[in-house]
Amino acid sequence: MSAAAFAPGDETPVFVISVAAELAGMHAQTLRQYDRLGLVTPSRTRGGGRRYSARDVALLREVQRLSQDEGISLPGIARILQLENQVAALQERVAELSAELETRRRGIPDAHTRVFSVSPSGDVYAARPGERPRHLNSQALVLWSGRLGSSRT
Repeated sequence: MSAAAFAPGDETPVFVISVAAELAGMHAQTLRQYDRLGLVTPSRTRGGGRRYSARDVALLREVQRLSQDEGISLPGIARILQLENQVAALQERVAELSAELETRRRGIPDAHTRVFSVSPSGDVYAARPGERPRHLNSQALVLWSGRLGSSRT
């Protein structure tokens, strides 16, 4: 059950516990138990009332399916959900790193790229990416990416 399977509106907490229980096909007390175990954690109102999203209801159905149809214990289901969340987070990070790598391969500066130049008198000034230094006598170029040990001259 990945987060990518849901539209942005699916995260909006709109259902009170009785409606969520009916939509999931289970008793409200079961939802409270799943909340105590950390299997499905609904949002809370200021008064402490639970509010379930469409994603929460789908997750409740999945927990019920794993428990009843597959015979998996609740601690086992908790571990499965934890691992699925970890996989989703890792996939998201891989996508971010892949996009960053592709950007760097194309030579497109990212939002964190800063370019500096030094005048003949030793003053440092910020320049735009691709801008030539104000003094043309210099042959030096330093690329600093902001990560320790990753500068090149």
